[in-house]
Amino acid sequence: MSTAGPAPRRRMRADARRNYERLLTEAGAAFAERGTDASLEDVARRAGVANGTLYAHFPTRQALLEALLGDRMRALAGRAHELMDHPSPHEALLLWARAAVAHATAYRGLATSLMRAVEDETSELHAACRSVLDAGEHLLGRAQRAGVTREDATAADLYALVNSVAWAGEQTSAAQAERLLSFAMEGLRPLGTVRPARGR
Repeated sequence: MSTAGPAPRRRMRADARRNYERLLTEAGAAFAERGTDASLEDVARRAGVANGTLYAHFPTRQALLEALLGDRMRALAGRAHELMDHPSPHEALLLWARAAVAHATAYRGLATSLMRAVEDETSELHAACRSVLDAGEHLLGRAQRAGVTREDATAADLYALVNSVAWAGEQTSAAQAERLLSFAMEGLRPLGTVRPARGR
């Protein structure tokens, strides 16, 4: 997975930019190895910079995660808009949910961070999380209007569902996460819907 983040908001000197990029690279490696709770001091050490340099670029862990994942989260939101043209509203919702689960399992502990950030307006990750939640709402609404998804489901339910499946996948396996997602998505079908048994 590429660890290149979005371009810094202000113009940097060449040495500052090198530090910024090294920090992103080493943060991505540390999070991949140890999860999102990896020591930020260790990230700074691996990047060969002082702790103060890390915090000057990324004041919080959430800011570092946003720099690492912001582009991917915006792409996930964009994927939802692309799937609005899919011929099957339920299949479109499933495809997007599967992509959301894959995103949330990029690092161990990420699903928990995403669940916290969507509720915390002070988090640097909040805006990106809200964009994902809002994008999912469009697909969910389309499926509801088509009568293939229960009407009482909300975008917040969908967001919690995919991150819960991602968390469960961290504890077990990707195969188990896919199985749980399949069960969960069937549970979103309208109440009383009878699915044909396999093999019939």
